[in-house]
Amino acid sequence: MTDHVHDLRSVREATDRLLTAVAKLDNAALAEESHLPGWTRGHILAHLSRNADALVNVFEGRPMYESATARDADIERDAVRPLEEQLTDLRDSAARFLATTETDQDWSRTVELRGGVTDLASNVPFRRWVEVDLHHVDLNIGYELDDLPDEFTEREIAFLADRWSGRPEVPPVTLSDGERVWHTGGSEGTPVTLGGPAAELLGWLAGRGPKGAHLAVEAGDGLPELPPL
Repeated sequence: MTDHVHDLRSVREATDRLLTAVAKLDNAALAEESHLPGWTRGHILAHLSRNADALVNVFEGRPMYESATARDADIERDAVRPLEEQLTDLRDSAARFLATTETDQDWSRTVELRGGVTDLASNVPFRRWVEVDLHHVDLNIGYELDDLPDEFTEREIAFLADRWSGRPEVPPVTLSDGERVWHTGGSEGTPVTLGGPAAELLGWLAGRGPKGAHLAVEAGDGLPELPPL
């Protein structure tokens, strides 16, 4: 089982990094476009706050979100708030999430996430870590894929490689950073081998940064296109 205590510590550290970075912005910066199409920096911060509350719902046995429509409406509502409100909400919602994880519970149980996805409760802290650190990159304020902790990058590559495994629209793909190897994709089509730094491999799998454009195609017909996350 995943070490949820370790991952919760990583969530705290990632949240502190995020809060420190965001505190240096101003209201005008929050209204500017992020790396995510159609979302300002304010949208990302609103999403992170509401995601923390949604994960509280997960731990307490309620639906993660009331509905997809309600989730989107909450983000739109909160995206335009001034910096101080965003910071307070981000800090308070993160504290609510962490407080929920400190209660006695069965970490080996299965919980239901968004869209009917299920996972072990012990994996939820890592999922929150992913939300905080990847969306920190998405803010476009100087925190890049190369700045992500090495452990995070390695684990998220493995997670996303597993996510795209067995997908018929993705050919068999071997990924390597020169030291480690991962496999993803389906069983049909011409096999592809991609090589490059771990941050670039993560960028391709997660649809971030140059999205794998700088990877070396060592075998196959070129860089495959992945479905959206």
